Amino acid sequence: MTSSSTVFAALAPYGWDEAWADAFTVHESEGLLPGRVIRVDRGQCDVVTAGGVLRADTAFVTPHDPMRVVCTGDWVAVEPGGTPRYVRAYLPRRTAFVRSTSSKRSEGQILAANVDHAVVAVSLAVELDLGRVERFLALAWESGAQPVVVLTKADLVPDPVTLAHLVQDVETTAPGVPVLTVSALHGDGLDTLVALVGSGTSVLLGQSGAGKSTLANALVGEDVMDVQTARDVDGKGRHTTTTRNLLPLPSGGVLIDTPGLRGVGLFDAESGVGQVFSEIEELAEQCRFHDCAHESEPGCAVRSAVDSGQLPVRRLESYRKLMRENQRIVAKTDARLRAEIRKDWKRKGAEGRAAMEAKRGRLS
Repeated sequence: MTSSSTVFAALAPYGWDEAWADAFTVHESEGLLPGRVIRVDRGQCDVVTAGGVLRADTAFVTPHDPMRVVCTGDWVAVEPGGTPRYVRAYLPRRTAFVRSTSSKRSEGQILAANVDHAVVAVSLAVELDLGRVERFLALAWESGAQPVVVLTKADLVPDPVTLAHLVQDVETTAPGVPVLTVSALHGDGLDTLVALVGSGTSVLLGQSGAGKSTLANALVGEDVMDVQTARDVDGKGRHTTTTRNLLPLPSGGVLIDTPGLRGVGLFDAESGVGQVFSEIEELAEQCRFHDCAHESEPGCAVRSAVDSGQLPVRRLESYRKLMRENQRIVAKTDARLRAEIRKDWKRKGAEGRAAMEAKRGRLS
């Protein structure tokens, strides 16, 4: 039986600590081994243990629930031997990065577990999509991780004034979130990012072509991820990363690199959306009505801020869009909320009809 000191020495670089050891006690008496999942593919996973990396089957752990399957970043209890070898359980997750699936049902897909920092990579090779940045940040905040935005390929914006304006646009979009500019190709700006991700677990997120694989290689210090050049026509890249891989960093901490995400659907992320749009949430507290929709209600502090130029109209529209999307996802499994939404639609429809009839009366 491997001693606890040996386990600590081998797994500490991957984030093992006293709290994880306590949580594993229930499985220790069964002769199972603690380990962290560093890769999952096709129902199997690679688990780093005190004795090395083991290949194990994940089918034993509720395979039909996408929220409860084993994922990269999980701490698990794995069998010491057997053919096939099975993961028997995973330890309760501290954080979980979840998005909605593409299915018509209300299901979440877990992308990474036990993450401390969510690094959102945004390429400066193409026009900034601030709405997509807000979407990534909502998922990051909801996961329980601390987000950071990294503007990659900064060498493609040589004018410092233009670069400063781009950073300011993203900072306005990401209140309370560090915004870094990095050129992984030339090493510019990496020191700050290395210091930030040098402890705990970080997950690297972004669209294909955002430069995630190049950034991962720069952080790890070697070419562990394949890199392909983004298309010149639209700046989009191919999926060079096809699985989620957990990589130890030489400066400390570990990094989970993820495939490029085309779809970033929200999944019960109301509090995450609220944190991304914290200035709107604060303004809403000053509205006359507690259920103000910030449309045409009297005494709406949010609309007043838009009219005065304090709040960009794009921010309000993005906030409404993400809140509506999240509400639809939650409503799929919440009958009471579905009824409330239908009631609200009917009320708005009646108000619209009444307004049209009043307008016709004034014109006749």
